[in-house]
Amino acid sequence: MKASRLLSDLSAPAVHSSLNRESIVVIPIGAIEAHGPHLPLSTDFEIASYAVTRLLENAGAELDLWGLPPIAFSKSNEHAWASGTVWLSASTMLAVFNDIGRSLATLPSRKVLFVNAHGGNSALLQVICRDLRLAYGLETFLAHPFASTDDGNELGMGIHGGHDETSMLMHVRPDLVDMSRAIRAVPEHLARNRHVKWGGSVSFGWLSSDFEPEPGPDAHPIGVIGDATNANAAHGLLLWEKVLGDLVEACREIQRWSPRG
Repeated sequence: MKASRLLSDLSAPAVHSSLNRESIVVIPIGAIEAHGPHLPLSTDFEIASYAVTRLLENAGAELDLWGLPPIAFSKSNEHAWASGTVWLSASTMLAVFNDIGRSLATLPSRKVLFVNAHGGNSALLQVICRDLRLAYGLETFLAHPFASTDDGNELGMGIHGGHDETSMLMHVRPDLVDMSRAIRAVPEHLARNRHVKWGGSVSFGWLSSDFEPEPGPDAHPIGVIGDATNANAAHGLLLWEKVLGDLVEACREIQRWSPRG
């Protein structure tokens, strides 16, 4: 049986005998938030957890990786309109991660990798990485277990509950996916823009309920931005192979990382 690569499975004395300065502590970050009618609230949590579990299995011993339990709640206020979404404010998340960083600074290792599966966290986690670098001397890194092979039907806007995300979860947790309720909800008018769109040069504040037709008095926003109707587990497997291969490659670079070459 393989030895556990979970830091939380070690005793306190074993932490200092098992880790060294070049060990990499890996923390998965997910979310509990609305993902439309076909996916569970735990979609991002499941994806982050699976990514790190497989990363530790594939390369934990080789690259001296040590995992911590996944963080379930994060900055998901773009989905705050939906019942079941549990989110942290920016100030709370900054405080929580400062406390985590302060705790990790007691380890022999200096390297921390956040594996984030919720896009709404990205900007704030970049701030957090720099803050922890300054405050505690940690070498901080941020990776996203996403792989996009847009089939053209989403016009580059399959960002939430769409084809790829649904396919990836179908491979990991098919029991949680209800494809009979999968829909296409793509804001096609944005594809005409050069700048103000996802991936454009001008970003914008948005809620996941913003891009739907005006709901009737009894309607409820759907919260999907993408097209999940053709999602499938076989495609999800291909995406996961790329994601996991990229994560292992990234960890090799993190292992030998030095700002001075």
